[in-house]
Amino acid sequence: MKKNIAIVAGGDSGEYEISIKSAKQLLNQIDRTKYNPTLIHIKGTDWKAQVEGAEIQVDKNDFSVSHNSSKTTFDCVLVGIHGTPGENGLLQSYFEMLHLPFTTCGVLSSALTFNKYACKHYLMPYSVNTAKAMLFRKNDTIDASDVVNYLGLPCFVKPNNGGSSCGTSKISNVEDIVPAIEKALEHDAEVIVEEFIKGTEITCGVIKTKNRSMVFPIAEIVSTNDFFDYEAKYTDGKAQEIIPARIPEKIKLDCEKLSSFIYDKLFCRGVVRMDYIIRDEKLYFLEVNTVPGMSEASIVPRMIKAVGLTMSDILTDLIEDALNQ
Repeated sequence: MKKNIAIVAGGDSGEYEISIKSAKQLLNQIDRTKYNPTLIHIKGTDWKAQVEGAEIQVDKNDFSVSHNSSKTTFDCVLVGIHGTPGENGLLQSYFEMLHLPFTTCGVLSSALTFNKYACKHYLMPYSVNTAKAMLFRKNDTIDASDVVNYLGLPCFVKPNNGGSSCGTSKISNVEDIVPAIEKALEHDAEVIVEEFIKGTEITCGVIKTKNRSMVFPIAEIVSTNDFFDYEAKYTDGKAQEIIPARIPEKIKLDCEKLSSFIYDKLFCRGVVRMDYIIRDEKLYFLEVNTVPGMSEASIVPRMIKAVGLTMSDILTDLIEDALNQ
């Protein structure tokens, strides 16, 4: 008997539209000989299932959908929401309380990896290289000279919780630091300021399920913008994503080993993507994406294709692994 699978999309971050594109790809690629998929759009408290051309409100008491006197419950949730609430542990908490299997990292892993500053500090005892950073919250007193003395210029100012690059700035002048922090605070209650590390940017995908454990081919990111910002990520022609990355074999092996290690130490599950900068043949960890983009133009689907697999293969792995946890 086919399993009922909910594909959740949307969310409350700047990556809403990207999530919708990812979900469309998930819906197109899921194996319909095994699963009955239902697309569910989540925006704030408005949760609507797309059923036979109609939009049906989801019953949040048990995450079910009723239509034409028939009630549908779900065997598993395929999470396609980037940012809050799908990548920071909020939805994961809800599904865990309902004892409903889902395809992403659990609550602790999602919350920890979503908080850039906390994630960096969690990994430091394991000798993982990261950029130096400072954390600021709303109403903090900010001394721009202290920032420059510790981090130098240029530096990056980013919302601490998020992954879309919205509100992110590269700062080269001391007088621009406070305005950049104020801009980032429009997107989050916390802001991380990091030293700039000049080097080659790469990203590495990892999947570990009961049936499959592998590191995907590493991608090299080459942006035409000053850095890999929101425009570069999501505008055609603004960035090259070269697979496989043009890096030495030793760096490739080091990255694969480190990515697998970080995956385990952060209690990851399913498919994740980790970002790095290479400087002086040394890897510097940037962040983890626990719900990486899955649209046709996204990096992970291209990594999957590069190893001769299909999105359908990977989605089946993720769903079956979640069902058998």
